[in-house]
Amino acid sequence: MPSFLTGLLTTACSLTFSRNRKHINRLMVTLVVATTVDPASIGPASALLSMPGWHPGPFLQDMASFVNKEVRLLKHNYSIIREDHLDKRWEAATSEVVDEVIFLSRHTAASNRPALTIHPIGVPHLREDEVPPAGGKPGWAAPPNARIGPWLRLLKCIAESHNLTPEFEVTLEATHHGPVTDSPTMFVEIGSTEEYWKRQDAAQAIALLVWKGLGLDGGIPIGDWHRNNGKNKILLGVGGGHYVPRHMDIVLKHDVWVGHLLSGYSLPMEDNGEAKAGGTWREAIKVAYDVTKAAFPGGEILAHLDQKSFKSWQKNAILGFLKEMNINVGKPQDFH
Repeated sequence: MPSFLTGLLTTACSLTFSRNRKHINRLMVTLVVATTVDPASIGPASALLSMPGWHPGPFLQDMASFVNKEVRLLKHNYSIIREDHLDKRWEAATSEVVDEVIFLSRHTAASNRPALTIHPIGVPHLREDEVPPAGGKPGWAAPPNARIGPWLRLLKCIAESHNLTPEFEVTLEATHHGPVTDSPTMFVEIGSTEEYWKRQDAAQAIALLVWKGLGLDGGIPIGDWHRNNGKNKILLGVGGGHYVPRHMDIVLKHDVWVGHLLSGYSLPMEDNGEAKAGGTWREAIKVAYDVTKAAFPGGEILAHLDQKSFKSWQKNAILGFLKEMNINVGKPQDFH
């Protein structure tokens, strides 16, 4: 076992989530996707493949794959945000059912600050005639991977134990970009410049997140919705900036699950009066809620508003729409 694994599995990192596969005729698998054109993607993938248990799997067209228990690592040479429908393409080629997709990628930011990030994907606010600037399709959002919240807490623990913090910020990001998938999906990213995309210690931390998080270390997988131990509240983030600090504060303090996180830019609103506020914000909320509900069957979804990010007419319009949709609103104390 690589030296960076030793000493990591401390009680500080022990989280009590696991995965319980449904027993069906076709094998359910986790698809981890990396691209060779991105050092922050292939770096963690290479570190993951250096751990025990991997063997070559089938090719998907010209894409090599590697197999370890119920995990399939797919490696391609294309843009990570534009190679659509990899879950369905894998299913068609192998007859295995893709239960979830985890993309490894770089993160860019104007601040250039080093960061380790996790987020759901989609562009539910775009109109049909708009061209998504970074993959996906207008009005679409993938179901959020149930592991997002538990893995954020695990990633923070790993980063701290490897002395990556405070140099690296561990953070959620709001829902954004592609590629198109139908399976529960999340991105795990290293940011924010080439210097950090190539950092081996960051790559090893992400590899360990996947290794431990999926139970490849022989432990209990982390972030299994089907074993939620009665903790069934899901945060649907509405409003705030790209790094959703007020939503993330709740996620880090409580064992709460994470649905879509709609920042202000995914809620375009035009001031036509509260009852007639224009823009695609309603569509964005409805799509985000519907796929979050599908990702967490039987769960209690609570919309959490970043109150300070809205003008009063915006907040009133959103609250009215949430009530109309029968979507409950939660305050921080409601997520305990």
